[in-house]
Amino acid sequence: MKNDYWLDRWKHGEIGFHQNEINPYLCQYWQELHLAPGSEVFVPLCGKSRDMLWLREQKHSVLGVELSAIAVQAFFEENRLSPHHMISGKFDRYDANFISILRGNFFDLSKTDLAKVSAVYDRASLVALPPEIRKRYVSHLLSILPPATKILLITFDYPQAEMSGPPFAVSPDEVAALYQEHAEVRLLTQLNVLVQNQRYRERGLSQLHENIFLLTLH
Repeated sequence: MKNDYWLDRWKHGEIGFHQNEINPYLCQYWQELHLAPGSEVFVPLCGKSRDMLWLREQKHSVLGVELSAIAVQAFFEENRLSPHHMISGKFDRYDANFISILRGNFFDLSKTDLAKVSAVYDRASLVALPPEIRKRYVSHLLSILPPATKILLITFDYPQAEMSGPPFAVSPDEVAALYQEHAEVRLLTQLNVLVQNQRYRERGLSQLHENIFLLTLH
């Protein structure tokens, strides 16, 4: 799955993964991170997620990274924000009201870019990637995050053979395998959500769970 896939999805408006409402798990479980006001939160593959607005309302500064210029422009326009634009390394950086988005490739991020980050909110990143890229994603993320960073991670789990991703199935065992050498992995809750997700039932799924994790880096 190459960058062109996601750029084309945004170009053609095929963004069923975008949520217009604030993610309920974010609202319910964010307090488990016990972050100080003013802490910086990193949102990888952020799209135009309104969750960034909610995080700002919790007195955090927000740093997103997003490949699609269309998504970045839509976020600021739809939320009536006028960002300051500058070039920052390999990225176009947009800043407005304590929300910053780096427009570019996640894999070009460095430790310097994330030096002030205290937490990560990952609702749409890990599940957007096929298995071989998931490993590379996690490896790169762990290599650039500061020690003791906390991650709120939301994943889907279902029989992968029943549906092609994205979103891809990511089991609790895989999360443990990806992160446990570098972080404490805590499963906060596991929810059976097939009944309330008609579009996934129509795609043939017999099971669908959402898992919410709190990861704390060593």
